[in-house]
Amino acid sequence: MKNVIKGIILENQRADLPDVISRDLQIPLHLGVIVSLIGARRSGKTYMLYDCMKKLQREGISREKMLFMNFEDERLNIHTEDLDLILQAYSELYPDISLGEVFFFFDEIQNVPGWEKFVRRVFDTKSRGIFVSGSNSRLLSTEIATSLRGRSISFSVYPLSLREYLRFHQVPSNIDIQKTRSAVIHYTGKFLREGGFPELVFFDETNRRRIIQQYFNVMMLRDLVERYSISNIGALRFFVKKIFAGVGKPFSVHKAFNDLKSLGYKVSNKYLYEFFSQSNDIFLCQTINRYHPSEIKQEKSDKKAYIIDNGMLSAIEFSVSKNEGKLFENMVALEFLKAGKEIMYFKQTYECDFVVKDNLTLSPVQVCFDLHDGETRQREIRGLVECCHALDVTRGTIITFDQEESFEQNGVQVDVVAVWRWFL
Repeated sequence: MKNVIKGIILENQRADLPDVISRDLQIPLHLGVIVSLIGARRSGKTYMLYDCMKKLQREGISREKMLFMNFEDERLNIHTEDLDLILQAYSELYPDISLGEVFFFFDEIQNVPGWEKFVRRVFDTKSRGIFVSGSNSRLLSTEIATSLRGRSISFSVYPLSLREYLRFHQVPSNIDIQKTRSAVIHYTGKFLREGGFPELVFFDETNRRRIIQQYFNVMMLRDLVERYSISNIGALRFFVKKIFAGVGKPFSVHKAFNDLKSLGYKVSNKYLYEFFSQSNDIFLCQTINRYHPSEIKQEKSDKKAYIIDNGMLSAIEFSVSKNEGKLFENMVALEFLKAGKEIMYFKQTYECDFVVKDNLTLSPVQVCFDLHDGETRQREIRGLVECCHALDVTRGTIITFDQEESFEQNGVQVDVVAVWRWFL
């Protein structure tokens, strides 16, 4: 195994680093703590590690002082007790380089049980330049926080944001110039339908859809079934499809349980709640709570689930693929999360899609693809105004695809803003 590791270390060091289009999230290189990148599969974590390595190169640090290891490499059949072989292999390759000078990049490290103890030991005794990535939020946030007390900082990596998607297409985000604005609107429409998995941006529709379906299957089988030892795969698939079909609506696990029961599946409510939590942990979806002044009641409320990428949502759930309203709400929810905002939904007599929390400020935001229909317009305004009154704020926003206006309604200033203007 040690010789295999040596070969992989040298292979990675000798290969040219790929060209990288920079992302908005900038990873600090010299914090003196373990940096962890968490996020969905294929969201760009590996390329962000490559970007860190390129930046170190520009600082004059040689590739020999960078150790990159992808733990999804089928040649690496590593168990917990084998992890120290990585250090031994490197030291035998470079006996004159102190491990304290080495930057370690461990990609998809959650595949090795007990990895956190190894990383903590390397950090405590060898190197302060450690970067790890993984596709499981629980492993790389909750568990890192407890296992690596005071030694780590985590960054969430999502598929491309709208701003990044435009950058990939070389579209300047200057929306005040008519020509650029037209391109921005065009690519916002593509982003709404196709999503932002980085390596699929320039694929044609047929191949992109096929590959996204493969992404989904890998997340189901490897990240859910294998990782959590799930035996009732049929029930899991049905349950996940219910999450996709119900995007944007409060999700009732109990209702899903009754549906499964009526179809003859034998599964308990407890396991369905675990499925829901695990789907969130692997970034297949992201859940938000219903707003309530009591945090306890927030946690106990039915949650809404948003799929990690619009391309995956439309490729997996046909009923949503033609529904611009659902796609649009999913896109906006993920844009808020990518921007680091905490979001909840509001529901009393009426509903408001989001309450956006920024420090101590709560901002009601309604989402509507098209406000031209009179009944739709009335419904959206009604929910927004009720939310503003409940939160005791005098201003609310309706995000649309391409409509803009401002007016007052029942003591509330309502700003209708196009999505590309809001997020650019």
